[in-house]
Amino acid sequence: MLHSELSTSSTSHDTAGSLGCYQADSLSNMAASSNAEQTQLQDMEEDDAGTEEREMESDEEEEVGMGVENSDEEEEDSSEDEKENEAEIQRLEEQLSINAFDYNCHVDLIKLLKQEGELFRLRKARQKMSELFPLTEEIWLDWLNDEIRLTEEEPNREKVYELFERATKDYICPDIWLEYAQYSIGGMGSPGGIDKVRSIFERAVTAVGLHMTKGQTVWEAYREFENAILSTIQPPPGRIPSREEQELLNTQLERIHTLFRRQLAIPLMEMEATYAEYEEWSEHGVPETVSNQYKKALQQMEKCKSFEESLLVAEPPKLAEYQAYIDFELKEGDPARIQITFERALAENCLVPDMWTKYTIYLDRQLKIKDLVLSTHERAVRNCPWTMGLWKSYLLALERHGADHQTVSDIFEKALNAGFIQATDYVEIWQAKLDYLRRRVDFSKESSKELEELRAAFSRSLDYMKQDVEERFGESGDPSCMIMQIWAKIEALHCKNMQKARELWDSIMTKGNAKYANMWLEYYNLERSYGDPVHCRKALHRAVQCTSDYPEHVCEVLLTFERVEGTLEEWDIAVQKTETRLNRVNEQRAKAAEKEANLARQEEERAEQRRKAKVDKKVQKKVQKGNVAGEKRKAEQDDYRNEWNQDSAPKRQRGNGDQNTEEYMETETGLFVRNAPPGYKHAPLGTKTVQQGGAAPAQRQNDGKPELRNDESSVFISNLAYTLEQPESKLRTVFETCGPIKHIRPVFSNKGNFKGYCYVQFETSVSVPEALKLDRQELEGRPMFVSPCVDKNRNPDFKVFKYNTSMEKHKIFISGLPFTCTKEQLEEICKGHGTIKDVRMVTYRSGKPKGLAYVEFSDESQASQAVLKLDGMEIEGNKISVAISNPPSRNMMDRPASSRPSTDLMPRQVYGSRGKGRTQLSLLPRSLHRQSALVSKVENGTVAEQVPATESATEETRPLSNSDFAKMLLNK
Repeated sequence: MLHSELSTSSTSHDTAGSLGCYQADSLSNMAASSNAEQTQLQDMEEDDAGTEEREMESDEEEEVGMGVENSDEEEEDSSEDEKENEAEIQRLEEQLSINAFDYNCHVDLIKLLKQEGELFRLRKARQKMSELFPLTEEIWLDWLNDEIRLTEEEPNREKVYELFERATKDYICPDIWLEYAQYSIGGMGSPGGIDKVRSIFERAVTAVGLHMTKGQTVWEAYREFENAILSTIQPPPGRIPSREEQELLNTQLERIHTLFRRQLAIPLMEMEATYAEYEEWSEHGVPETVSNQYKKALQQMEKCKSFEESLLVAEPPKLAEYQAYIDFELKEGDPARIQITFERALAENCLVPDMWTKYTIYLDRQLKIKDLVLSTHERAVRNCPWTMGLWKSYLLALERHGADHQTVSDIFEKALNAGFIQATDYVEIWQAKLDYLRRRVDFSKESSKELEELRAAFSRSLDYMKQDVEERFGESGDPSCMIMQIWAKIEALHCKNMQKARELWDSIMTKGNAKYANMWLEYYNLERSYGDPVHCRKALHRAVQCTSDYPEHVCEVLLTFERVEGTLEEWDIAVQKTETRLNRVNEQRAKAAEKEANLARQEEERAEQRRKAKVDKKVQKKVQKGNVAGEKRKAEQDDYRNEWNQDSAPKRQRGNGDQNTEEYMETETGLFVRNAPPGYKHAPLGTKTVQQGGAAPAQRQNDGKPELRNDESSVFISNLAYTLEQPESKLRTVFETCGPIKHIRPVFSNKGNFKGYCYVQFETSVSVPEALKLDRQELEGRPMFVSPCVDKNRNPDFKVFKYNTSMEKHKIFISGLPFTCTKEQLEEICKGHGTIKDVRMVTYRSGKPKGLAYVEFSDESQASQAVLKLDGMEIEGNKISVAISNPPSRNMMDRPASSRPSTDLMPRQVYGSRGKGRTQLSLLPRSLHRQSALVSKVENGTVAEQVPATESATEETRPLSNSDFAKMLLNK
C-alpha cells in the first residue's frame, strides 16, 4: 500500500516546456530586482571603504617595516608546513600501496590533500577509497560540494549526477538526497530539467520518505519546489487565464494536493503540523478519505513513537534500540517500514555483521526482489569484508537470481582476497564455490566443460589450503579433509570413478587421519556402497593395523564383514589379526598406565618434600622468635609483675561471653575479638598508624570497649593501592555522597603500612546500596572493589566478586606494553579502530604498571579489527601482542579454617567476612597454651576445669581475674 502511495504519474513534455518558460521569466524578474539591490549595496560599501582607507593610512605607514619582516617569516613557516605535509602525503601514499585496505590511512590522506588544496589528487584519492569502502555521509557531502564547485562553469553536469548516484547507493542518507535534488534544481532550465528534478524527488521520497524523523524534510522540499512552479504559472491579479493556462494551473494544483495526500498517509513525526498546513492551503478543506488515512497513519506513528524517542536519547551506535525497533516492525509485517528501519540501523551500525546477516536473510526469504537483494548483499560485503558468512550468502543469492557464471567467479575471487580471520573460513567459502560448480554439471554426460572446471576447482582448493592458508595460519583449517571427502564421493557416485576416489582417500589417510577409526569407517562405507568386497576387506585390514583411538570397534566391524562376506580362511586371518592387534593395544595401555602412575607418585613425593621443607622452615622461624622473646621477657619480668598487680583496672563483668551477639570490628592487626580483657587499648598501634598511614583515627569515647561494627550499614573496600596516602580522608570524599558516614577504618599492618582495604560504616543501612554502586570506580589509577560486609562463618557460600571466565569478544587484551605507556596514549592508538567504551591499565598494588591492558569496544567486529591491525605493532620499541580477551578460569581458594586441624586445647579462631588476616597473633597468654589435661575448655578468657560428675552439676565455673592472669605469667 505504501509503495503504491509513493508512486506518481509522469507529466507531458509540453507542460514541462511551458513551465520552463514561466520559470525563466520569473528568474529574470528576480535577477533584475537583485541587481538593483546590489548596486545600492556597492555604493554604500565604496563610501565605507574610502573612510576606512583614510583611517588606516597612518597605521600602514608605521607597520611597513614590521610587515616586511613578518611576511618573510610567514613565508618561511608556510613553506616548512608545506614540505612537512607533502612528506606526510608521500608516506601515506606509500603505505596505501602496501596495504590498500587501511581505512584510516585513506581518511588521513584525504584530509591532508584537502588542506593543501590538491583538488585533482584529492579526487583520485577519494575515487580509490570509494572503490574499496562505502563512504560515510560526511565524506560524500565534502566530495560532492568540491565537485560542484569545480564544475560550476562547465555546461556538462552529468559527472556530478553520476557521483550523486554513487553516493545514494552506499547508505540511506536523507541529507544526500536533499543535496541531490537541490543540485538538480539548478539545471531545470535545460530541456527536460523540470522532469528530471521531479524524477529525483520521487526517488528521494521512495528511498527516505518513510524515515519517521527525517522523511518530512524531503516531502516539504518536494512541495516547496512544486509551489515555486505554481507561483510562476499563476496569472497576474485581474487577468483571466486562458484555457491552456487554466489547465496548467489545475494540473499543478493537483500535484500539490497529491503530495499532501501521500505524505499524510505515512506515519511521520510532527505530521499534525502537515495536516494543519493542508487544511489552511486547501480551498475545499481536507477530503474524508485523506482524513481517514491520516488517522491510521497517526495511530501507527503513536505505536512507533516510543522506539523513536528511545533512539533520540540513546548514545551511538544505538544497536540495542534498533534491534528492538526491527523486531517490532517484523511483527507488524510492513515490508516498506521493515526495509527503512533496517537501513536506518545499518547507517549507524555499518560494521556489525549480524545486522547485515539479519537484513539479507529477510530480503532473501521475504521480498526476493533481485535488484534490491543483490545490491544489499554487495553493500554488506563492502562494509564487513572479513565476515565469511556474508560472502557465502552473496554467492548463494547470485546463483539464486540467475547471475552469469563470470559474475559469480569474480565475487568468489574478491572473497578470497577479503582477509578472513580464521582458516576454517577459507574452507567454507571454497565449499560454497565447489557446491555451486557441482550444481552446474550435467553428470549424464561422460565429460563436459563444467565437470573439468569442477575438478580443476577441487585441485586448486587443495593447493590453496596447502600454500596460502597454512602459510598464514599455520594450519589448513580442514584437518579431516572434508573437501577431499566430498570430491571422492562425487567421483564415486556421479562419475563412477572409484579409482580416483581411492587415490583421494589414500591422500586423506597420509595427512594424519589414519589413526582415527571414524575416517576408516567413512572410507569403508564408500567402498561398501560403490566399490567391491576386495577393497572393503583391504580397507578394514589397514584400519585394524593403524587405528589407535577405537581399535575394538574397527576389529568388530572387520569380523562382522567376514561373517557376511568371507570364507573360513579369511575368517581365520581376520580373527588372528584382531587378536594380535588387541593384545598389543592392551600392552601399550598397561605401560602407559604404569608410566602415568609413576609420574603421579613422583609428583606426590615432591609435593611431600616441599611440604616438609616448608614446615621445617616455619618451625625454625618460630624457634628463633621464641628465643628472642624469652630474653626480652626475662629483662622486663619485674615491670610486668608491677603492672599486673595494680588495682587500677576496672572490675570484670561476670557472665558468659556467648550471650553477647554483637560482632566487634576488626582490629588494626587484622584480627577479630570478642569481649577483650578490661583495660585493652589500641594506643601503640594507633600511634604507629598515624605515622605510617598519615590519617589519625578518631579518639574513641571509651577505650575499654572495642569498636562495634554493624554489617548491615557497612561496606568493605578492597583492591586499594598500598601506597595510598591518607586513605581515610580520600575515601570519605568518595563515599560522602552516598550518605552520612559514621566512621571509616583503614586496616594497617603491624608495621603501620596500609594493607589496601578498609571498612566504611554509615549512619543507616540506606546508604549501603548507593555505596555498592561505586564498585570498580577508579581511585588513583586502580579500580576499588566495594562489597557488602558478610560474615563468612555464617554464610560460607557467599561470593562477592564474580570474574568473567568466558571469552569477551568485544574486549581485547594487550600485553608487552612499555611501562611508560599511559591510558590516554593507548586510547589514542586504539580509537582509530572503533568506538572505545573503556580502557583499563593493569597495575600492581603499588601502582606500578604491569605492561598489560584491557580495551573494551562497542561491538565484536571492532574488537576483531583491532586485533588484526594492532597485533605485532611496536610502541616505543616494544612489540605488543593483542588478542580477544579470554580470562582463565579461577581456582577457588580453600577456606581459612579448613587446612588447620582443630584441637580441644585451642579455641576455635573466629574470622571475619574476609577470612583470616596475614598476622595470626593469639590474644591468649602462653600459660593457657600449657595447661594440663584437666583444662578442657578455654573460651572468652574463662577456664572451666574438670570436676567430678557429682559436683559439675552444681558448681559454676569461676572467671579469671587480672591477678590470675599475672600469676600464670609469673609462674611460667
